[in-house]
Amino acid sequence: MAENCLLYYITDRTGFPGDESSRRRSLLEKITEAVRAGVDYVQLREKDLSSRELESLACDAVGAMRDSAQSKTALLINSRADVALAAEATGVHLRSDDISPQEARQIWRNACRVGAPARQLSPRDPVIGVSCHSRAEVAQAAANSATFAVFAPVFEKKDTPTTHPAGLAMLHQACQTKIRVLALGGITLGNARSCLEAGAAGIAAIRLFQENDIADVVRRLRKGF
Repeated sequence: MAENCLLYYITDRTGFPGDESSRRRSLLEKITEAVRAGVDYVQLREKDLSSRELESLACDAVGAMRDSAQSKTALLINSRADVALAAEATGVHLRSDDISPQEARQIWRNACRVGAPARQLSPRDPVIGVSCHSRAEVAQAAANSATFAVFAPVFEKKDTPTTHPAGLAMLHQACQTKIRVLALGGITLGNARSCLEAGAAGIAAIRLFQENDIADVVRRLRKGF
């Protein structure tokens, strides 16, 4: 089970020290590290950036990932299909209150049919992840043809102690739907196994990947901890 665990690194460049230039450089290095370690997905989730800044960063991330010959990692852009297309990313990650996966997929396919040079290397069928907070939202994501759902928060997060964690029982219920479900929220190497045992197809996290040696994290998650 663990060897098939899907791994999803969600970025947060503000977690790195230094000025904006230093944080950006550190983030690109961490994305490259994630690619080399075999992480399945990277979500560029830099919500404070302008459209132009996000597109520039996304293009740099795509370039860094393509420089890695063994790259099989998919880059998703948080909530911005237009930026994902412009940067030739693999897909988009939608908020729970965002447009539906079906709408996002149609927008993507329509844009690809136009044949603009900046979109020629984008996949015709994008990877679409969806944030979910209940079994009903996971079921809706499945009905709307999402690629996978990210269920959160499973555990309490230190930076948002007032957020009520869903817990393993609700995660287990969410995983009974016909879609792969990744667990997010307070995930550590100490509790990741319990998420997989509850039925999660994988683990999504910011700090678990960003603040540790990703190769070591991947090895431990996929080889029985």
